[in-house]
Amino acid sequence: MKRLVPDIIAIACAALLMAFCATSCANRQAKAEDIALPDLPPIPQIPDKLPIGSVTMAPPDSFPEVKLDIPITPGPFQPTWESIEENYPGTPQWLRDAKVGIWVHFGPQASGESGDWYARRLYEEGNKAYENHLKRFGHPSEVGYKDVLNVWNPSKLDPAKLTNLYKKAGARFLLIQGVHHDNYDLWNSRYQPWNSVNIGPKRDLLKEWSEACRKEGMRFGVTFHHEYTWWWWQTAFGADTTGAKAGIPYDGNLTLEDGKGKWWEGYDPRMLYGIDLREYKSVGPPNVVPEEGIFFRHQEYARWYATQWALRIMDVTHNYDPDFIYTDGITQGPFCGDGTGAGYKCDAMPRVMADFYNRTLRDRGEVNTFSVVKFRRPTNGTVTTEEFSFPDDIKTSQPWIREAPIGDWFYAPGFIYDASSAIHFIIEAVTRDGNCALCVPIKADGSIDEEGEKMLLEVGKWMETCGEGIYGSSAWKTLGEGTLDENGHLIKLPGGGLGKAQAEFRYATDDIRFTQGKDGAVYAFMMNPPEPGQTISVKSLGKEAGLKDTVGSVRLLGYDGDIKWNRSEKALEITCPDKIPFQSAIVFRID
Repeated sequence: MKRLVPDIIAIACAALLMAFCATSCANRQAKAEDIALPDLPPIPQIPDKLPIGSVTMAPPDSFPEVKLDIPITPGPFQPTWESIEENYPGTPQWLRDAKVGIWVHFGPQASGESGDWYARRLYEEGNKAYENHLKRFGHPSEVGYKDVLNVWNPSKLDPAKLTNLYKKAGARFLLIQGVHHDNYDLWNSRYQPWNSVNIGPKRDLLKEWSEACRKEGMRFGVTFHHEYTWWWWQTAFGADTTGAKAGIPYDGNLTLEDGKGKWWEGYDPRMLYGIDLREYKSVGPPNVVPEEGIFFRHQEYARWYATQWALRIMDVTHNYDPDFIYTDGITQGPFCGDGTGAGYKCDAMPRVMADFYNRTLRDRGEVNTFSVVKFRRPTNGTVTTEEFSFPDDIKTSQPWIREAPIGDWFYAPGFIYDASSAIHFIIEAVTRDGNCALCVPIKADGSIDEEGEKMLLEVGKWMETCGEGIYGSSAWKTLGEGTLDENGHLIKLPGGGLGKAQAEFRYATDDIRFTQGKDGAVYAFMMNPPEPGQTISVKSLGKEAGLKDTVGSVRLLGYDGDIKWNRSEKALEITCPDKIPFQSAIVFRID
């Protein structure tokens, strides 16, 4: 018996060792299944230029969709829209729970203090950005955007501090700019040498932001706007038409050879500015977005360009593990052959998404990530945005994020920081069953205006009190009640960036919006708080409206006392207390 005990122990230990080895082997096998992203081939031979505007783009229907030769992580998702729709389990609950985000729309274009699209517009003679660039840096034939990148140093940027501030403001997720149309990556990019680690601040800004988010327990997504680059940058290939510099090419025309002996030696300008495509009609000034069509003379370059586009996103999803990705555009998706997706047709977007979702499933055990494909039709697996305005009514056909900046997407002086506008922005989005993300522009040095910080803290105080009607909520049975516009819809905060028009916009005291909480409570948002002691009539909660069977209690968020109320056939009559907690908007909870 004494000898048997050690034998039993030895057998048990051997079994445990075998189990451990089997688990380790399985883990190694799973890791072995991880794909190795391929190297990027060199830029292919570019055809000789033809005269500007001399070539008509080929019709998109005449070109089949190209399947890119990029491997994806194994899993149920295949690089087709059909496979993504079939396998995607639905938008994760965390987005509805979070509701409110901050848009970190920040990069070297803040250096021009000219608002959005500074990098493109500095090459537009007479534009405000052009004039600002002359004053700050010099003429774009001599000192172009590449040189702005070289001297950009956001020394005051502290992602940890800002993320904490954003959380205090009530945000529960961040949209972090990975690369804008300027084609400059804000991470340690494998596929784009023009990046923030090599040139400019010498910092991996995406890493800093992602670490800050994880420390604060906040979700984050990374945004990619570089599909536009090849037509967006066509201004850099021009020249002044008047004055002393007339006819002298801007620096987009420089070559790799031109960099010898200069600070940018070894950096190919084509990797930043792309190539001159102005031979195609509607590409380049004075046009902004091309018409539909295919760059049929540049198909080899287009394939290379789309491959680089996809690999840069996969570089981020593989190495930074974001909770969502975001692609810009105003059509059905990148590389679809028309509008912002003009030039090429390929499967780059579903290929990136399939890899992203398969990796999420493998590494997290579930697909709790999503992909923003701006303005795409309702498609399971995607989220859209409302950039320019709010929907007229409740929108449940697809998940969406209302996005807007204070003033403009990149910093310029003179923006109006109004907390009430920001609060109304949140309410207008959430009561329509959407989410929202507000950009508070960051200066080139990485700081924000003092007024911007003050505004965020004021919004945070309101969210701390009234957030129970926001976080995790859904649209109620009706959007609201009150003043109607000329089209018969409830009035809403004006579209565009938040500024003077939004700060001066006035709601009436009977303008009310609704949400429903997870526990079934109805929240009534008074968009213009009544006077103390004033009685307001909420018609949607009257008995004859038939929207709520019973009302058992009414509570004003931020007020500890009892509220006088009475429910009649016509309305729920609520008498405001002597103290109103907020001047921007107040919220009643109705159970």
